[in-house]
Amino acid sequence: MSRNFKTLDDMGDLTGKRVLVREDLNVPMADGAVTDDTRLRATIGTVTELADRGAIVLILAHFGRPKGNPSPEFSLSQVVRPLGAVLGREVRYVDWEGAEANVATLNPGDIAVLENTRFFGGEEKNDPAVIDRFASLGDMYVNDAFSAAHRAHASTEGLAHRLPAFAGRQMEAELDALDKALGNPQHPVAAVVGGAKVSSKLDVLKHLVTRVDHLIIGGGMANTFLAARGVDVGKSLCEHDLTGTADEIFDAADKAGCTIHLPYDVVVAREFKPNPATRTVNVHEVAADEMILDVGPAATEALGDVLKNCRTLVWNGPMGAFETPPFDVATVSLAKTAAALTADGSLVSVAGGGDTVAALNQAGVSDQFSFISTAGGAFLEWMEGKELPGVAALIR
Repeated sequence: MSRNFKTLDDMGDLTGKRVLVREDLNVPMADGAVTDDTRLRATIGTVTELADRGAIVLILAHFGRPKGNPSPEFSLSQVVRPLGAVLGREVRYVDWEGAEANVATLNPGDIAVLENTRFFGGEEKNDPAVIDRFASLGDMYVNDAFSAAHRAHASTEGLAHRLPAFAGRQMEAELDALDKALGNPQHPVAAVVGGAKVSSKLDVLKHLVTRVDHLIIGGGMANTFLAARGVDVGKSLCEHDLTGTADEIFDAADKAGCTIHLPYDVVVAREFKPNPATRTVNVHEVAADEMILDVGPAATEALGDVLKNCRTLVWNGPMGAFETPPFDVATVSLAKTAAALTADGSLVSVAGGGDTVAALNQAGVSDQFSFISTAGGAFLEWMEGKELPGVAALIR
């Protein structure tokens, strides 16, 4: 991806300009409180810069799945105060009823959150009438929500064709990091792909073998690849019907010169529960009543050595059942190795996806990777090599 999108640096004098900013405010809540403010904090760079430059900042976002039916449960009004606390500034709330009149009362430097974009049924259909409604409130458009960029919605794609469009600071950081990871990376490139099922990441694996030098497969999906190699994985989670597909990926990797790394020692247990009795065995020694729940120490050390010879790392998914101790050992160990190599300046490390972020937080290394994307679906679709409508609309 070439750097052919405009950023806040290209916006000129913003004094009194109404800037529609698409952010991701779809945060988890419990008992009226935000339980994880990561997405709110991601807005700080763009929103505060625009306000400080004298813009009237109008934040567009969705919240939950109201499917065009407005209800208090899905109102963004409940996110306004937490966002203000994160920004350290007053944030106004603007309902769609009377939005034009309310926006007209705002002054340069003011920040307001517009009500849930999905209260319009046409938002997710990219309806021109909804695009017109949004566009009528602003002079310029900034997309800062990479996590929603895989959707061609009115607020994520349509507006970019209706108003002068720019990438926000978080979007800019995401696109630059992804370009370094797979667009124009320094080789050798390694990809760590984990998770439960091959079926959920087939397109990712097929694309990656053509782009990376080393593909490290962990989690439950590694069992399917081991089974394809004739390994009896016992009671392990395994998609036996996809072993043929695994063979196709092996063949594609061979043709592309990509080395696929699978565990050769594993941690097994007869029960999947916290701290059960475990054994560490060669993959050919898994008993019929045992399940593979983590990568073993010898394979983990060998995978660390692979990373030491690489310049770029893309990571999506854990190596084992990391939420259940002690099956987080391989994920934590490999993450710490990647973090140390990043700190040394020898590795560019980019990670993304919900489980991945949780796993790296558990390892205590989130702030030591080059970049961690908070996007889920958008990050996966980018790893699949798909065009993201919200990004494509910014590139002209």
